Amino acid sequence: MTKSFSKPVTKCQISNSKSLTSLLFLGYLPPVNTLQKIGSIAKEEISFPAELLYCNKSKLAQLGCIVNKEILFPYSYPYTSSTTKILRENFVDLYNDTKKIIDLKKNDLIIDVGSNDGNLLENFKSGHRVLGITPEKIGKLAIKKGIPTIIEYFDNKIASKVIKKYGKAKVITATNVFAHIDNINNIVKSIIKTLKNDGVFISESHYLLPLIKTVQYDTIYHEHLRYYSLESLNYLFKKHNLEIFNVKEIPTHGGSIRVYAARKGAYKVSTNVKKQLNKEKKYLNKKSFEKFRKNVVTSKLNLFSLIKKIKDKNKKIFGVGAPSRASTLINYLGLDQDVVDCVLEINGSYKIGNYIPGTKIPILNENILSKNKPDYLILFSWHIKNELKRNLKRKGFKGKFIIPLPSPKIEY
Repeated sequence: MTKSFSKPVTKCQISNSKSLTSLLFLGYLPPVNTLQKIGSIAKEEISFPAELLYCNKSKLAQLGCIVNKEILFPYSYPYTSSTTKILRENFVDLYNDTKKIIDLKKNDLIIDVGSNDGNLLENFKSGHRVLGITPEKIGKLAIKKGIPTIIEYFDNKIASKVIKKYGKAKVITATNVFAHIDNINNIVKSIIKTLKNDGVFISESHYLLPLIKTVQYDTIYHEHLRYYSLESLNYLFKKHNLEIFNVKEIPTHGGSIRVYAARKGAYKVSTNVKKQLNKEKKYLNKKSFEKFRKNVVTSKLNLFSLIKKIKDKNKKIFGVGAPSRASTLINYLGLDQDVVDCVLEINGSYKIGNYIPGTKIPILNENILSKNKPDYLILFSWHIKNELKRNLKRKGFKGKFIIPLPSPKIEY
């Protein structure tokens, strides 16, 4: 019998409702972090449908296909959070906010689910006990930093092991991972089990509101099973007797949401929770979703048109940044090495020396920019364009920048 690598979503991942509406279909996309070495012989690559569905009951936007976690997050997973400046700064901000909101004691245990290379926990380790849980070998980098790390997928079994060895946690964080894990109701149960009675769960996830408002179709890929609104998170947590008591919009990944939840009544609920829920009602509705769908198509066609004019003049285009979102944009548009010669990544990136998934566009070290001088740089990490433009100009780039989203344009 052939092994199935994915399963279709036929009911909402948190409410089990079968009333799902299609918001957008991007075609069949390869896993964004399954990379082929430069120079390797082209071979069959698996792809999966990328369709965004919406549940009217829970208000959750979600992918219509769940891919096996071993494919999406293998032991060799190449992503490291410490290489991104905005993430380093965000985790400092999370630490400072958490100290203000929660009365943390010296012996309190802080657990980070999906801890990667320990970037977040570095902020907590000098004042508290810390523990990382991540399935990738990159967790070994955290161990070298002195951060205890369990290299496993977080589940109920691991929760039991943690409690037995380390005790219960005052804080559990899940940043850019809480939307990635299948069987989310079981995960929430395991988180509650691992928390002290006054413990707090802090999640950070791509936020549906800026995704819709700024046409971020490039953030739709299979690692992101869910695209939370505050209302959908509220639905999920209430189901498990948790209460959201604080919320903050943050700039990471083009727009994310940081949510604090605890057992009902454990903390006073901030007024910003109600304000954010009211804000969502204005922007997250049927009319907005229909406009989003049209905007995605228009954005795609306008970017095609812009690139065609450049290539008609025989100008050279390099890409900058190979985050996961770059893979979605490149594959959805059908770009290849004859359109974008290569994509540049910062020194130390584990993606260097590979092709963008589904293509033969090589990912190279950005230091080649001093010798190879393209006419244009397309910024795939467009959400941090100002920082990128400053750095690239400082390194001597004198060409023009292509900003692919939300409205494709050329900047100097």
